[in-house]
Amino acid sequence: MNSISLSELTAKIQEAIALNFGKPLWIRAEISELRENAGHCYMELVEKSENSDALLAKCRATCWASTFRMLKPYFESTTGQNLTAGLKILVAVTVDFHEIYGLSLNVRDIDPVFTVGEIAARRQQIIRQLEADGIAEMNKQLEIPVPAQRIAVIASASSAGYDDFCNQLTNNQFGYVFYKKLFPAVMQGEATEKSVISALEQIYEQANLFDAVVIIRGGGATTDLAAFDSYNLALNCAQFPLPIISGIGHQRDVSILDTIAHTSVKTPTAAAEFLISTLQSAENQATEIFADIQYFVKNRLENEYRNLDNSQLRIKHALKNKITKRMFVLENQKRRLHSALRMQFVKQQNKLNLLEKNIETYSPAFLLQHGYTITTLNGKKLVSAKNPKKGDKLKTYFADGCVDSTAN
Repeated sequence: MNSISLSELTAKIQEAIALNFGKPLWIRAEISELRENAGHCYMELVEKSENSDALLAKCRATCWASTFRMLKPYFESTTGQNLTAGLKILVAVTVDFHEIYGLSLNVRDIDPVFTVGEIAARRQQIIRQLEADGIAEMNKQLEIPVPAQRIAVIASASSAGYDDFCNQLTNNQFGYVFYKKLFPAVMQGEATEKSVISALEQIYEQANLFDAVVIIRGGGATTDLAAFDSYNLALNCAQFPLPIISGIGHQRDVSILDTIAHTSVKTPTAAAEFLISTLQSAENQATEIFADIQYFVKNRLENEYRNLDNSQLRIKHALKNKITKRMFVLENQKRRLHSALRMQFVKQQNKLNLLEKNIETYSPAFLLQHGYTITTLNGKKLVSAKNPKKGDKLKTYFADGCVDSTAN
């Protein structure tokens, strides 16, 4: 029986690869894993079935630091996406076979245009799914209440964008009063989708206290936009019972959230300006109606005055005085109306502030901070010592953490 050693076999494989794969090849693949170390990038590339997630092929790939430090910024600046797991890429590779470490690919170049097309296709697929579900226009069909002054804000509490929004809203030139309540959320990275949806759920529980929801984040890398192209996030926003105003700080790109929101603006400051302009439009409309009434009354009285003949001169003077008094009364009514409106705005804000404090006082977090504990069984609050059975796993929450225990 003829035989060869393992090293002889690996040498033949190396020779075959050198003869057949001397030049770089462009391949299409998906990054399933990616890590960086000492400037080098180590990836696992896979190919999956188009009709399922069944794995068709898998291979290790390496982009050495000398190449990676040029390819990474080129790819990310062109696509607006981080080079990360989950992306489909088109890369030029050379094939390498090591007698100990086996087959691997060395990445020499990358085509960002291919990935941009994949991202756009995925975004369009989500939009088509929302349209097929019949919910793509649901939030747009809601009417923004007049006046819209009770605003639920989803943002990062420490972001400059949230500060800009608050300053613009509070220091508006018209002196309008707005009540705003922050529901903090992570606004970039993998946790964004879950965090924003959680904030929406909190707002939903007290939706009657608000007129609209504003989702904002400050400017930053366009790679952060991917978090707002989530189907689940779009699903929650599209079906939300309050109008949603998005201002997520991207000048160039339009996210799926922008597409399904009631109103989309570019920046947090623009979101504040939109709310201010909505209130200003309502005030202008009321002023115009008042001016039309005033003009009609004045015109009617003046017409009556002109129709009087000379024999009724004394009546003319009396009518003129009546017009003057009517005008004076109308002006006083206008001033009182404006004053009453502003007082009503302030009362509403004080009422909402009181409601907010009452909600916080009776919240579980408040009780925990004052020495109480909360015990749960299978994730549900335990209200009686008779409920748990022997061996049941209990979890008790304190202000500074939780403790697991077993029922005896």
